[in-house]
Amino acid sequence: MAHIGDLLAEMLQQLEVEFVFGMPGGQTAALHDGIARRAPAIRHILVRDERSAGYAADAYARLTGKPGVCDVTVGPGATKLPDGLVEALNASIPMVAIVGELPLNWTSLRAKGVASQGFDQVAFFQPITKATFMVPSPAALPDLVRSAFRIATAPRPGPVVLIIPHDVMDAEWDEAAIKAVVDDRNIHAPSIRYAPPQSDLAEAARLFERAKRPAIVAGGGVHGSGAAELLTRIADRIQPLVVTSLSGKGSVPETRRYAGGVLNPLGSAAAIELIKDADLVVWCGSKASQNTAMNWTLPLPGQATITIDSDPLEHGRTFRPTVLLCGDVRLTLEALDGMLQAEPQNEWLSHIDQVKARHTDALAEEVSSSSVPIQPARVMRALAEKLGPRDVVISDASWAAGWIGVHIPAVEAGRRFLYARGQGGLGYSIPAAIGAAAVLGRDGGHVVTVAGDGGHSFAIGELATHAQNRMKVINVVLNNGILGWLQMWEEFYFSNLRQSVDLSFDGGPNYAAAAEALGLKGIRVKSPDQIDAALDQAFAHDGPVVLEVLIDPRATPIHGFRRRLGQPGKVQPRPGTVYELREWKKSPDILSGQS
Repeated sequence: MAHIGDLLAEMLQQLEVEFVFGMPGGQTAALHDGIARRAPAIRHILVRDERSAGYAADAYARLTGKPGVCDVTVGPGATKLPDGLVEALNASIPMVAIVGELPLNWTSLRAKGVASQGFDQVAFFQPITKATFMVPSPAALPDLVRSAFRIATAPRPGPVVLIIPHDVMDAEWDEAAIKAVVDDRNIHAPSIRYAPPQSDLAEAARLFERAKRPAIVAGGGVHGSGAAELLTRIADRIQPLVVTSLSGKGSVPETRRYAGGVLNPLGSAAAIELIKDADLVVWCGSKASQNTAMNWTLPLPGQATITIDSDPLEHGRTFRPTVLLCGDVRLTLEALDGMLQAEPQNEWLSHIDQVKARHTDALAEEVSSSSVPIQPARVMRALAEKLGPRDVVISDASWAAGWIGVHIPAVEAGRRFLYARGQGGLGYSIPAAIGAAAVLGRDGGHVVTVAGDGGHSFAIGELATHAQNRMKVINVVLNNGILGWLQMWEEFYFSNLRQSVDLSFDGGPNYAAAAEALGLKGIRVKSPDQIDAALDQAFAHDGPVVLEVLIDPRATPIHGFRRRLGQPGKVQPRPGTVYELREWKKSPDILSGQS
């Protein structure tokens, strides 16, 4: 007998959903029955913790442009899901989450868990999604599925939750009365594209033509719109400075002369310096968030600005743009491309060369260091040399983001670097690798995660998921034995406080040994001369790997902390800029609120 779980699985298959990430429950078993009947066209990937389902779906969506789909059961399954939903909401990632629920006629019994695992799930999810729907009947399900995918993929993309009561999910599906009809326009995001008015485009083009030192800040919206190759073609022609947010990394190849790297307090020192010299700054698919805008000290007074964003509420949120271009990033750039007559500014390019060279020289000793414990920069540079064009790098939160951002360049345009910047929570990389590995498949490239030992510990149980599915994932653990960012924050601002930041103890943890116990290959690196061989071994292994590297606990990518510690690669202070540590709230290069 066909049931509503069949109907839902049928619609998901028609919407080209290849994978559903999650954990079954009694209330959602009918969905899993429907998926099993349609395998291998659609597959379910079991995670060990519902928190991981959202992160796996998030990574899948970032790499494909299609909504990532995840499922959890009622109660504790639902309450573990929000981390991934908030990440997707803030990062504008399309997602559809299917959540189990108690029977409809148990409404009065949900309060205080009188009915087991019951609570008000609609109210719980509404603040952290684009939309949350309770499915009231079998007949209502098709329209709500269509609505979920329409809303998830429409500008601005984000997560939608479908809550399906147990009696609805298990109900008989009358295929003659209830049709599994989908809207194929909502398979990919953005499902709707629009361009700014011609008059606004002309005004923006005139600003470009007058600029002597133009710059573009490329954010995650460039990738969300599929505009990286187009932006690269435009930048190759007019040669502005191009810097990116962490989420925008790969918007242009960072090997280009005009590319300044990641603009972030733990990103490229050259980017931080060069952006201040621009006379025109184009915020392209970037929301000018706290870290990209350097604690909102950018743009500087006197800098002309253009904002390109599909969300009309984003323009003017943190500064008043000179020209606002409200439209899809790719369509807007296509329109501008035909209007821009600007020529490369040789003096500006020479200045970019000089600044980049100076900061590269400042880091040279660290990158080639043979010191023990190991410098993370040495590890990242070796990793960069091993990566192929089909490989994907996933960063966990905190310092891993900086080590990747600075030392592993994007050599091609496109989204091959995934960052948890919507929420910035630790524990993103291992579960996100599940979604990324599903996209790449067994015949694709490697997924490489980089995390500190703190971030790695959050989701260590999902390594068993990597092993069970024989995923080609290399998990690099930069083990410094501490919660590094927090330890330095306590030390600098609370008179050498050291409270609840130490993760190591005598003999452990040994993350490589733990990986072996979970069915992965474990490799432990203690000295720089072991790095290259360990990476070769990891990339040659036909299955998942944990590569644990014991690193210097005093190493940090945050420029403000580096100056305090007297480390190389520091940004030179400029007159009138606040750099005193006691003034951290005013300083544009101290990362505030980082996990």
